[in-house]
Amino acid sequence: MPGERRRARLRALLKVAGAADVDLGLIEPAFVHASAGSESALVSNERLEFFGDAVLGFAASRWLMSAYPELSEGALTRRKAYLVSGTACAETARRLGFSELVLLGAGMDRMGGSSNESILADAFEAFLAALYAATDLERVTGFLEKEHIVPLDHRNVGERDAKSDLQEFAQGALRLTPLYFERAEGPPNDRRYTSQVRVGDEILGEGIGPSKKAAQQSAAAMALSTLRSRHPEAPTAPASKDDGRVIALDKRRRHRSPRKPDSGAPV
Repeated sequence: MPGERRRARLRALLKVAGAADVDLGLIEPAFVHASAGSESALVSNERLEFFGDAVLGFAASRWLMSAYPELSEGALTRRKAYLVSGTACAETARRLGFSELVLLGAGMDRMGGSSNESILADAFEAFLAALYAATDLERVTGFLEKEHIVPLDHRNVGERDAKSDLQEFAQGALRLTPLYFERAEGPPNDRRYTSQVRVGDEILGEGIGPSKKAAQQSAAAMALSTLRSRHPEAPTAPASKDDGRVIALDKRRRHRSPRKPDSGAPV
């Protein structure tokens, strides 16, 4: 993008952030990717990204504490995890035009790096750090709440689900992390997914669904039910919403020994 057009975009971004008075030179380093820094005398945005991550975490935590006084620590943590995720940061960055502002090395640019989720998320966090250094915490948090936290939190992505509950239960009660294995069947326009979940050395659940996510949720719901029955003394979270696609392993395999999970990388 030509220099003057890019500067105009930066000014527009600062206006959205309530910082139209800030010198562009203080903000531009936030958009220098490491690939560009290695090809020129520019300093990359990696250090700014490191600090911006902390700014984002603080702003999200403070807002959630105020917005949801009734939620438990676990529920708040799940909501925060999404708000600070790379996916969420990249989405906001893309909407605010960061794809046209980030400076990339020639090779990374040819590979379409300006649309890369990780690059956009890093630039977003680096911008937060640069904005904080040029203004103050209240302006940064105000910008975050208006342009990032409130719009994304309204999706209620923090609601509990079987996968989250299973992981929390398995790690808390058994110090184990569930592993998922999938296989897909059917034509591309009518795929059906089967997912198995293993906790330790044992397959505890299987589910089917029209997507990998749905199948995993079903498998997790079954495994969670099994673990709760085996460990009734362990603390339990609120019941997860089951999508109704759980397949009972004991009914399907009454006359067969359990098989090993289908080949595939754990998810």
